[in-house]
Amino acid sequence: MTSSQDHTTLGDDAERWVPALVARFRADGYDSDGLLDLLGPTTMATLHRGEPGAVRYRCARRLREDPSLKRRVQWVRLLILGDSMASDELVALLGEELTADVRAATILRPSPEDPSSLQAGIDIRPHIIDGAQHWVFSDRDASFTRHVPGRDHVLGVGAASLSLLDATPTTPTGRVLDLGCGSGIQTLGQWRCAREIVATDVHPPALAFARATCLAAPQEDAPSLSVRCGSWFEPVAGELFDRIVANPPFVVATPTVGHVYRDSGFDLDGATERVIQGACEHLAEDGQAFLLGAWVDTESTPWQQRVASWMPEQGVTAWVIQRDLVDPELYVGTWIADEGLDVRDPAAQQRTQEWLEHFERAGVRGIGMGIIAIERIGDAPSEVLAEDLPQGMSDPLAPEIEEYFERVRWLREQTPDSLLDARYRLRPGLAKEDIALPDEESGMGFQRATLRITRTDGPRFSHEIDEALLSILSGLHPQGMTLRDVLQLWATVHGVDPQARSPEGSSVEEDVRAAVVDCVRHGMILPEV
Repeated sequence: MTSSQDHTTLGDDAERWVPALVARFRADGYDSDGLLDLLGPTTMATLHRGEPGAVRYRCARRLREDPSLKRRVQWVRLLILGDSMASDELVALLGEELTADVRAATILRPSPEDPSSLQAGIDIRPHIIDGAQHWVFSDRDASFTRHVPGRDHVLGVGAASLSLLDATPTTPTGRVLDLGCGSGIQTLGQWRCAREIVATDVHPPALAFARATCLAAPQEDAPSLSVRCGSWFEPVAGELFDRIVANPPFVVATPTVGHVYRDSGFDLDGATERVIQGACEHLAEDGQAFLLGAWVDTESTPWQQRVASWMPEQGVTAWVIQRDLVDPELYVGTWIADEGLDVRDPAAQQRTQEWLEHFERAGVRGIGMGIIAIERIGDAPSEVLAEDLPQGMSDPLAPEIEEYFERVRWLREQTPDSLLDARYRLRPGLAKEDIALPDEESGMGFQRATLRITRTDGPRFSHEIDEALLSILSGLHPQGMTLRDVLQLWATVHGVDPQARSPEGSSVEEDVRAAVVDCVRHGMILPEV
C-alpha cells in the first residue's frame, strides 16, 4: 500500500464547522428519515443504484407539491446531485459564517460551467448505522457526476462497507481497530459500543473525511478516538485490540496501485493474506476480528486450502464465509466498470486483456469474496472452517458469527464422552424437509429424493440426514435423556450395537457423534449448558 498526496484537509477548524453544519442538517430535515420522506422508497432505491435522473425528478415534484421542502431539496441538490448554486443561494442555506468556513475547507469550489456559482466538491449523506443517525463525508459519488474516480478517491457508504457492518457485532467492547478506515464507516458501526477506537489509513484524504464523519457523530458518551496515518499495521505496532474491523483494498489484480481505496500493491490476493496475518498478531486474548476479503481459487489450490494456509498453526479459530464466487471475466469486467471506464474504449479493452492474462498465468479459475471472522484462543491448535454461504439472508450476520464462536468454544471444551453425555435441544424454527420426486422407475407415485433438516433463520444451513439420525435428533430434549441414552434406546429398538464397526470402519456411535458436532457447529441443535 503506497501513500498519496493529500488533496483536501477539510480545513483546520472542522471541530467548529462540522457540528454547525450538522445542526443545519437536523433543522432542515436532511437526515435519513427526512430523505426517505422526500424521495419515497422507490426513489431511494434509485439513489442507491446511482440513478440521479429519478432523484432529480422526485425532488422537483415534491417541491412543487410542498414548497416548505425547499431547504431539504437544496441539500440533496448540493451534496448528492452535485448541482451548482449561486453564492447568495448558498448563503441563504448555510448562513454567511458557515459558508465562509466550508469554502475555506475546500468543500465548495467554483463551478466549471459558471465560475460565479459554486458546487460541493464532496458528498455528505445521512445514514442510520447501529440505530443512530450519522452523516458520512466522502468524495463525490462517481455515479452522480461525470468524472472518472482518481487515484485518491475516497468512497462513501457502499455495498462492501454495508456487508461488513452487517457482519460485525456491536456488543460492548474495549479497544477497537478500524484498519483502512476510509471515510469512517466502520468506526461509526463501533461508535456506541467501543470504549476506544483507533482508525488508521495510509491515505491522508481518507483520514480527513473520517475525522469529519466522526465529528458529525453524536458526541455524548462517544468513545476515545485516535486517527492515525500509516500503512497496514504500522501505526499500531505492538498494540493489541479486543475487536478489529477491516475493509481493506482487496481487489485481486496485478501488484499496482491505480486507486488507493481498492488496490493494495500486492499480487492477486496478497492484501487479504496480509490483513489476516496482521489481525491475528494484534488480537488480544479472546479478541475477535471481522474482515472483508477476496481470494483466488486456482487449479492447484482450492480457495479453502489457500485461505486456511494464511492462519497461524496455533491460537485462533476462524470462520471464512464465501458469499460469492465469480469467473475471471465477470470479476475483471465489474472492476473495469467500477473505474467508470467505457468498455468499448481501446484502453479499457487493453487493460481487460492484461488483467485476464495475469489471471491465466496464475492458474486462477475463480475469485471468491466474503467475510473472515477470527477469534484469539490462546495457545490451542488453530481451527479454520471455510465454507460457501451463497444463500440470501434476511437476518444480520453478526449475531450468527458471535453465536458461532460460542458454539465452537463449547465444542472445543468437549471430549468424545462428554459430547455423548450432554443434553441438547432442537433449534427453534428448525425444519424437517422430506423431499419426494416422481418415481420414474415404476412410472407412478413418488420416491424420496432427500431427507434434510434446515434452519429457517440466519444462514439457513441445511444438512442431509437419514432416518436413523432423524429419530435420534427427535429424541433430544434439554431436560430429557442424554445423547448417549437416546442413542442406546434407538439401538435397542433396532437391534444394533452402537459401538460395532461397519465395513467402512466406523461405528454408529462415532457417526452420530460426528453428525452432532456438525449440527452444533451450524446451530441446528444447541447444547444445554
